[in-house]
Amino acid sequence: MPNNVDGSTPNNSGSDNLALTSEVLPLATTPESQCREALADMGPGEPPWLFLQEPRAGKRTLEFFVTQIPNDHTRRAYYGAVRRFSAWCSAHRLEELGRVEPLHVAAWLKALEAEGSSRPTVKQHLAAVRMLFDWLVVGQIVPYNPAHAVRGPKHVVKKGKTPVLSTEEMHDLFAGFPADSLVALRDRALLATMAYTFARIGAVVQLRVEDYYIQGRRGWLRLQEKGSKVNELPCHHTLEQFLDEYLAAAGIAADTAGPLFRTWRSGELQCRPLDQSSAHRMVRRRLRQAGIRSLAGNHSFRATGITNYLKNGGKLEIAQQMAAHASPRTTSLYDRRGDEISLDEIERISY
Repeated sequence: MPNNVDGSTPNNSGSDNLALTSEVLPLATTPESQCREALADMGPGEPPWLFLQEPRAGKRTLEFFVTQIPNDHTRRAYYGAVRRFSAWCSAHRLEELGRVEPLHVAAWLKALEAEGSSRPTVKQHLAAVRMLFDWLVVGQIVPYNPAHAVRGPKHVVKKGKTPVLSTEEMHDLFAGFPADSLVALRDRALLATMAYTFARIGAVVQLRVEDYYIQGRRGWLRLQEKGSKVNELPCHHTLEQFLDEYLAAAGIAADTAGPLFRTWRSGELQCRPLDQSSAHRMVRRRLRQAGIRSLAGNHSFRATGITNYLKNGGKLEIAQQMAAHASPRTTSLYDRRGDEISLDEIERISY
């Protein structure tokens, strides 16, 4: 199926979409014999047969992914981890759930590292298997959790890896948008929303027109962040200008229930929100057009905004609130002011 003009796809319901829809997941009254089919529909690849051999275990496993993991991205990642563990067990002729022991889980983790999986990936896989076994223990499917006593690899992160744009690059990026293009006005407003509110792309593409409102003579945004957090923030005057110009040109201010950032097809905006992958392609395209060589993505504007805010005297605890982080330690990972200090010191070397 061809892509839209702005790079978005006409249909986002791919086989790897683990959204909880009636087409994918059965109701609680679904017969146990259909649990395997329901899990198989969760994503591409071989289903985790280790957890599906016995009907009660299969139903309990399905309940785990349906009821315990509300976030689609986390569900997709955890389901992939469980599938990999099941495949490893099958390859080692370990096909009974009750025979799994801590030694098997530890050996699997070593195999993942040997295959080149990063430490964060290994820790995530262990967390997925551990949570599933906990759920099976509570449901009296297995007597104990074999992953509970297994320790994952040590991994300490002091600085994030997300590319950050400089102040000059951000200026060049926003200055390069033509004012006579509706798509350009949309893209500029979307990028500014991420840069000035520190919002995740998932929250930005979910915005509706009604989520941009006036309070105290200033525009505000109501963001639905991760973990069902509602984060309401006043708009920077530049962001407010970009949003107003986009809404005026798009003529969608009256469609309050419609998406704020919409796909573009057949020469006009559609009543469908821009998806994250299309936004990522748009970011890369706009960076190239501005002559910026950085491999930045959607998340780069979150990190760039936090770094710029702290560099200009902002407080870490306020940045944490704006970014809707549960811990200031997470916010500090986005602080890349130390990169410039390190570069200045390196330039002292002269031959």
